[in-house]
Amino acid sequence: MAETNTTILSSTLEALIENKKYATLRDIFVTMQPMDIAGVLGELGENRLPLMFRLLPKELAAETFIEMDPEEQELLIRGFSDAELKDVVDELYVDDAVDLIEEMPANVVKRILKSADPEMRRTINELLNYPEDSAGSIMTTEYVSLRPEMTAEEAIKRIRRGAVDKETIYTCYVTDKNRKLVGYVTLKSLLLAEDDTQITQIMGTDTISVTTTDDQEEVANALSKYDLSALPVVDKESRLVGIVTVDDAIDVMEEEATEDIEKMAAIMPTDKPYLKLSPFEIWKSRIPWLLLLMVSATFTGLIISSFESALAKWVALTAFIPMLMDTGGNTGSQASVTVIRALSLGDLEFSDFFRVVWKELRVAVLCAVSLAVVNFLKIQLVDVWLMHNTSVTVTVNLVICITLAFTIICAKLVGCTLPLLAKKLGFDPAVMASPFITTIVDALSLLIYFQVARLLLGI
Repeated sequence: MAETNTTILSSTLEALIENKKYATLRDIFVTMQPMDIAGVLGELGENRLPLMFRLLPKELAAETFIEMDPEEQELLIRGFSDAELKDVVDELYVDDAVDLIEEMPANVVKRILKSADPEMRRTINELLNYPEDSAGSIMTTEYVSLRPEMTAEEAIKRIRRGAVDKETIYTCYVTDKNRKLVGYVTLKSLLLAEDDTQITQIMGTDTISVTTTDDQEEVANALSKYDLSALPVVDKESRLVGIVTVDDAIDVMEEEATEDIEKMAAIMPTDKPYLKLSPFEIWKSRIPWLLLLMVSATFTGLIISSFESALAKWVALTAFIPMLMDTGGNTGSQASVTVIRALSLGDLEFSDFFRVVWKELRVAVLCAVSLAVVNFLKIQLVDVWLMHNTSVTVTVNLVICITLAFTIICAKLVGCTLPLLAKKLGFDPAVMASPFITTIVDALSLLIYFQVARLLLGI
């Protein structure tokens, strides 16, 4: 239904543009959400985009501008006059302006900073100095700060005077004369309190805060965990310097989830949407890992080559190599993805290492026994009785099933430990996912296979 409505809307807008019904277009735009307007404008093409954007009222134009792709933003900025650019920049929240600057080339950044007022320019430069992907880099300095000695009436007056320029007013933060964070108070509490009630009587002191250098993913997880709409950010001296709002946290979660998925699929992370990427850019993001995995897979070939004579004698063993390797890779990937997800949510720490290993070991034994028994029956029923494959003896069947069981146990242990070790060493656990785990488990499964065959078949 939504797709149908979008198609109808696009057709309507096209017709209005062709007939130059600009007043009607403006009336339609003001009824739409900024995100929806950005999506529609993005499909109009480079020639029509500037004209349609200029139809938007100033505040709506700024909100829509933030929702656009960087390429479209750059196109508009290059076509803006200095006055038009200043109008847009003046309407931006500081954190949105910082996000915009981080996406633009140097010459465009100069124009944006030139259009900003001195105070905003100073704040932008301060935020840009924080480490990338830190709380300081995504926070906004536009928050409401109150004093403990204020009354509810005085606090509400202060909020009214400054609310226009603040990103959120629903939670206000209480600071002392040195700007140290001492508590928080909600707008609801202020409205329900008597006028002469002091802030200290209604404020909460169990304030959850983060520091400017905390990782942005930890900040987003904290907002989600404690169900907050905003989270105060303090410096090393516990002075309040900004807040991170829930909309920024959602963006971080989406960005981090996308990055983890790309890494788990052996792809170098990229900021652009798929349809905006050229074939060359996609090639660049995929080829490094493909080359690494291809080279690492040569170890598997070396193992098989070293047992060529054994395989020549027991040809039946060759047919089951893909099954053993695939099953090992699949079980290892299950464990790694589970642990990686738990690490990203903050449910696991390296201190849980032995608890994780013990749990996965028990799971591995259950899986190993189940799959080995089913595989033994399958080989006897299909390969021996139905297909009359005389080379698959009971001993060969045992070799395959014992190898399968040990491969599953090893794969589970490798899959759960590598992400934890990567986290401990400061690497992203997501890189220890399916492709990497599969390559390791493939080699292990072959080593186990030929050792079991040597013991039971005497090869």
